[in-house]
Amino acid sequence: MKKYAIYIGILAIGLVLGWILFGNSSTQESEHNHNETVDSNQKWTCSMHPQIMKSEPGDCPICGMDLIPAETSADGLLADQFKLSENAMALANIQTSIVGNSNQKENFIKLSGKIVENEESNAVQVSYFSGRIEKLNVSFTGEKINKGQLLATIYSPELYAAQQELITAGSLKETQPTLYKAVKNKLKLWKLNEKQINQIEASGKVIENFPVYATVSGTVSEKLVEQGDYIKQGQPLLKIAKLNTVWGNFDVYENQIDNFKKGQEVLVTTNAYANEEFKGKVDFIDPVLNTKTRTVTLRVVLNNKNKKFKPGMFVEGKIKNRTGNKNNAVSIPATAVLWTGKRSVVYIKPDTTKPVFEMREIVLGKKLGDNYEVLEGLQNADEIVTNGVFTIDAAAQLQGKKSMMNKVGGKVMTGHEGHLGMETTKTNKKDHSKMNERIQVSTIFQNQLEEVYDTYIKLKDELVKDNANNAIIASKEILENLSKVDMKQLTDKTAHNHWMSIEKEIKSSANSISNSSDIKVQRNHFKHLSSHLINAVKLFGINKKIFVQFCPMADNNKGAYWLSTEKKVINPYYGEAMITCGDIKQVIE
Repeated sequence: MKKYAIYIGILAIGLVLGWILFGNSSTQESEHNHNETVDSNQKWTCSMHPQIMKSEPGDCPICGMDLIPAETSADGLLADQFKLSENAMALANIQTSIVGNSNQKENFIKLSGKIVENEESNAVQVSYFSGRIEKLNVSFTGEKINKGQLLATIYSPELYAAQQELITAGSLKETQPTLYKAVKNKLKLWKLNEKQINQIEASGKVIENFPVYATVSGTVSEKLVEQGDYIKQGQPLLKIAKLNTVWGNFDVYENQIDNFKKGQEVLVTTNAYANEEFKGKVDFIDPVLNTKTRTVTLRVVLNNKNKKFKPGMFVEGKIKNRTGNKNNAVSIPATAVLWTGKRSVVYIKPDTTKPVFEMREIVLGKKLGDNYEVLEGLQNADEIVTNGVFTIDAAAQLQGKKSMMNKVGGKVMTGHEGHLGMETTKTNKKDHSKMNERIQVSTIFQNQLEEVYDTYIKLKDELVKDNANNAIIASKEILENLSKVDMKQLTDKTAHNHWMSIEKEIKSSANSISNSSDIKVQRNHFKHLSSHLINAVKLFGINKKIFVQFCPMADNNKGAYWLSTEKKVINPYYGEAMITCGDIKQVIE
């Protein structure tokens, strides 16, 4: 028994020693293999051209610099992704929504319109004989009149003579009945009735001032004559509107036309009765396009027995989308989309649990109310940014990622790498030429934007001088010139939407600078102001040669851009401390 115990003990000791010797090496081998896997997944990039991503070290194909390990791999982000802090998202009021979860169960298209008179029910009160208006009984436009109401009395020499002829012919009607009948018919052509004719004949007296009675009931929409005027036979006296029904005329853009047809039900609302909806039907769609507004008129007939609708009143119509989402295409809020030339982009949130974003190009279809149909680029369950999109886009540009104006990513946005003493390839130049697609705007708007830019340069110069007080003055001048920019000059809807978003961000940054005397705080807001003004200048142009310059050390080595009218680098982020730090990243002609 003792012998077996010794054998068991030796066996146990052997197992322990085997685990120590071989199990540990297996663990080490596993760790070694894991490290090899990590190394094999390592990506290499260029510090000057982050869009370059290689699986092994080497030289940058653009500038020839040594590639370095990609920083994004440490955060687990892909090359085109970037991260924002929760605090930054809260300050910018960044909001996202899940594609397919928006409230589109009704799928209505909204139209803007105006109430006008129903032309089919309108009438014109005319005079059936010439003469002078002795008395006009209608005092003002908007006065209600009833059929048979006395409107005016007119002295007519022709009618006076015709009445005398009637009296004479009446005494001869037994011997000359044909003459008598002809005279009576003449008076009837002037709309005298049988009773009036008999009264003149019986009394033997001529009526000097003849009455004119209303032939219809309604509301006077226009007075065409005044008391004392001389009028001709058939001349209009009053326009009379019958407001029991009115028309709602709505503007329909040409890309929406096939969504509508005659007979569709329309829900109409107005600010005067905010809690009420009125039903009507499409009665007419204008076959002719207005070439100035690129719209056609859609008409809705509305019941107005309660007289709630007033001609000239603005209304909004909601019509159920007739075509719907063909091929089950997804739709997204219009606020999520950024446009530049022919490109449409959105920002997605790949991981719903992390504040990480990425730009994505999409193909848009029709506009469906406040939403756009997406034909390519998104699918249901994708999470997209729906509020604060311009702020996200600015962050992408600052971090050298793909953005609205920079479709390939990287902090170098065009082929102006003169500071490296090298030129880009022809292929790269072609790619860069597509990045900044300018929107055509009026010269007036460009001149107004140039005034904003000129005061921005004043602000930049004061920051270079470390003069916080003068920076406050310059920022207030920016706000003043910004208020003078006339958005009515932007007739293109895309340009208008872009400017509204950019103006809001520039105004916010300039306000923040004007409210602080701390030069560091001012420079931090100047970074964001510069980013949005760069967008504006790229999109609209100001007919000046402008240099986009960049300091990689600004903002705790995150880097920051600014604009300059001169090629020489004068850094506003460090002032005298590092006045020449930076280089030119782009030239905007």
